[in-house]
Amino acid sequence: MPLLPLWARNAAMPVYERRVLKGLEGLPRPQHVGIMLDGNRRWARANGHGHDVAEGYRVGGAKVEEFLRWCGEAGVGHVSLFMLSDDNLSGRPEHELVPLLGIIQDTVTGLAQPGKPWRVQVIGSLDLLPGDHARALKEAASATADRHGLLVDVAVGYGGRREIVDAVKAAFRRHVEDGGDPAAFGDTLDADDISANLYSPAGADATDLVIRTSGEQRLSGFLLWQSAYSEFYFVDVNWPAFRRVDFLRALRAFAERDRRYGK
Repeated sequence: MPLLPLWARNAAMPVYERRVLKGLEGLPRPQHVGIMLDGNRRWARANGHGHDVAEGYRVGGAKVEEFLRWCGEAGVGHVSLFMLSDDNLSGRPEHELVPLLGIIQDTVTGLAQPGKPWRVQVIGSLDLLPGDHARALKEAASATADRHGLLVDVAVGYGGRREIVDAVKAAFRRHVEDGGDPAAFGDTLDADDISANLYSPAGADATDLVIRTSGEQRLSGFLLWQSAYSEFYFVDVNWPAFRRVDFLRALRAFAERDRRYGK
């Protein structure tokens, strides 16, 4: 059976979207969603911006607020956005990295503007970033500290293995500051100590759903500790083209999973 023409599919999409939303009524919803905003460069090249792939990042950055509104409407309480890894900082060419850092800064600053509901935390190794960017990100996040809306972790210069190492180091410092014997630290360290010292301790062990756009099917170091019992949803759509219906399908897939937590 031939596919409907594009105009017909676009016209039918709101009807289909409402049907998916209706089917979600009464079903479990994730409280903490992690999303890997992947495929910005591929989107740019596919849409005639091969000479300036930063256009993909700009369109992707503008998509963030829209996505957060979808999450709020769905009852999600905590979102983690993977925007830049620690490996990206050393692996991306400077002509791509410099504009990307500016776009990330603009995106986070936008989330922090007065009147916006989101409580923003920037997680990752900000010491790896140029000083001006790190300072601007910290100031933007600080401006949202008194808000009570959706908690948004923005992962910048982030690596899951680095986060676990940093958490162990922080737990050790706390152990010593509390008068503990440094030699006995290894005998007392447990999973709760690591969870309590992650970049974002809130919901550290309760990342319910991890979404990756662009069709890639790997974590790339994202939320390694937190995703032990996460459900994963990989969608073959580049981030700038990610639609509400794609998000609703991810929620539907989550609701259909049998979450047994090893039982």
